Amino acid sequence: MSTTEPQRLTEFSRGAGCGCKLSAAELRSALDAMRVPLPTRPEVMVDPSSADDAGVFRLGDDVALVQTLDFFTPIVDDPATWGRIAATNALSDVWAMGGRPITALNIVAWPRAALGWELLGEVLDGAASVLADAGCALVGGHSIDDDEPKFGLSVTGVVHPEQLLTNDAAQPGDRLVLTKPLGVGVLTTAVKRGLAGRAAEDRAVDWMCHPNRSAAEAAVAAGIRCATDVTGFGLVGHLSEVLRASGAAAELEVASVPVIDGVRELVEAGAVAGGSQRNLDDTDHVDWAGVTTTDAVVLCDAQTSGGLLLAVPPHLLPEVMAPLGPEGAWVLGTVVEAGPGDAPLITFTDGR
Repeated sequence: MSTTEPQRLTEFSRGAGCGCKLSAAELRSALDAMRVPLPTRPEVMVDPSSADDAGVFRLGDDVALVQTLDFFTPIVDDPATWGRIAATNALSDVWAMGGRPITALNIVAWPRAALGWELLGEVLDGAASVLADAGCALVGGHSIDDDEPKFGLSVTGVVHPEQLLTNDAAQPGDRLVLTKPLGVGVLTTAVKRGLAGRAAEDRAVDWMCHPNRSAAEAAVAAGIRCATDVTGFGLVGHLSEVLRASGAAAELEVASVPVIDGVRELVEAGAVAGGSQRNLDDTDHVDWAGVTTTDAVVLCDAQTSGGLLLAVPPHLLPEVMAPLGPEGAWVLGTVVEAGPGDAPLITFTDGR
């Protein structure tokens, strides 16, 4: 009878999930340091300049390619679940652009001396099951030896150019809609630090494995044009990218922001990931008046496989909300005119 303890994947990672990303400020610094102009072509419809979820390349009048990649360190210990989360997260970038994923490539970094190949097989199985459900073909991949395991996918999709969702199309008056509650970064950090148990992890996993496909389809069907998915930069970070790209500002109603049960208590117990803290540190453009420290952390919590953030014209709101239901979409604020000069991008109201 073996007494060997199961290997914990999270023990091999310094960060967890999308919380291991470089911060938005760090990424801006790196891109600003580039001296060579970004190569481009006339067919490029979306490039890195707007910090959108994927690149888009027009192939013809009726079709464009959507290209993205996403990978990260283990966020859970179960290998198949990690694979499922990673695939759901990678596919989300295509859905966030209004596209349909068609092919994917695996990206693998694996410590050959420390973790068995059967564990990697389980990771790949988990991802493959999600791709199959999405109708997305796995056509290959690439692997390297690395002391820290990492897994993700490069995904290619297609979209009709007139149905493209981008992060630069928010207009004053649009209502902001989020399709998943916040807090998976807090929950997974709490589990890793021994502050929470299996029930907390299960809540996080349920949301991380919930695909954004239906939310994207509802947005496209309603005629929405502005969307992004909320991942490693947190709600405030990704909303800020939308506002900068759109030349707008926003008012959020803190009480209307959906938060997974138990998350605020875990923040107060110290379950704040490094990535979430970096997000919070990069909020000079936010007026936090009236917001508690706990809520500020939640609003900046680094999400993995988070929901879609939609900017919805008020007259289209019923068409978006109805198919998603009260537990699948929450209205949490409004896009407003940008203020002058150094005016904050994001302010908060009590919703009254």
